[in-house]
Amino acid sequence: MIDRILDFSNRAASLRIRNRQLDVRFKEDEQQVQIPVSDIAVVVIANPQVHFSHAVLSELCDHGAVLIVCDSSSLPTGMLLPLNAHHWQVSRFEQQAKIKLPLKKALWQQVVRQKVRNQATSLERAIGSDRGLKHLATQVRSGDPNNVEAQAARRYWSAMFGDSTFKRDRDAKDENLLLNYGYAVLRAIVARAICASGLHPSLGIHHHNRGSGYPLADDLMEPFRPVVDEAVWNFVSENHVPSSLSTLEKQHIISHLLSKFTHLGEQRTLFDIACRTARSLVRAIEGETRKLELPEF
Repeated sequence: MIDRILDFSNRAASLRIRNRQLDVRFKEDEQQVQIPVSDIAVVVIANPQVHFSHAVLSELCDHGAVLIVCDSSSLPTGMLLPLNAHHWQVSRFEQQAKIKLPLKKALWQQVVRQKVRNQATSLERAIGSDRGLKHLATQVRSGDPNNVEAQAARRYWSAMFGDSTFKRDRDAKDENLLLNYGYAVLRAIVARAICASGLHPSLGIHHHNRGSGYPLADDLMEPFRPVVDEAVWNFVSENHVPSSLSTLEKQHIISHLLSKFTHLGEQRTLFDIACRTARSLVRAIEGETRKLELPEF
């Protein structure tokens, strides 16, 4: 599987399924492209002039792909996930729903600790200093009762882009535009890995926001976020701070997310690493271990 990410933002197109291929026809010049559905990981639809049939949705789900729909500002507003991605999913849903609070807290401790460690590494690469985040990561306790995650975030964001006033704000027209887009694609990758492992993305270990349909994806993507942050840092360092999203910015983010990363001494895709994280959660739920396999970037 190639794990391609397709973004339909600027050109009107018609999508069809022909012989297990996604048949793409761009309306302005009648250009036609065919892509094996088995190679597709994520499809992003941000142009209202992109039309597709039920067969497209069905085939994407059958092959474990994720569909993201965006609003007029190119911000993701919905996501379609496959529900039959694993033959053990019913029993795993039941086990997942019965996770005890102590285990949830222990798992969340690992997630937050690794997120802060990865943020520290990203800061070192970006500005040459971790701003004390490595030490802060050692202070994370079960369930993160002291909210070390938030403490780390304040240090991290004030340093990452060279602006001490920078804050994460979904509505801001600055680096946040790229972060929003990158996180949405990352979330889809992680959600896909969760489904492929027979888990339900709505049953989280920490997040329980009623406005989010995929709390578990929000949980497990946390240590992966610095991958997006570095992609954004690289872009604004070499180009500009965007006031809107264009194809250039999106291509930069997607290209970075499709790169291979070192994980346990091997070069792997983000989806592969996310699958390993999800499978380690399955082992924890089934009582085989209490340790998650989390990314180290």
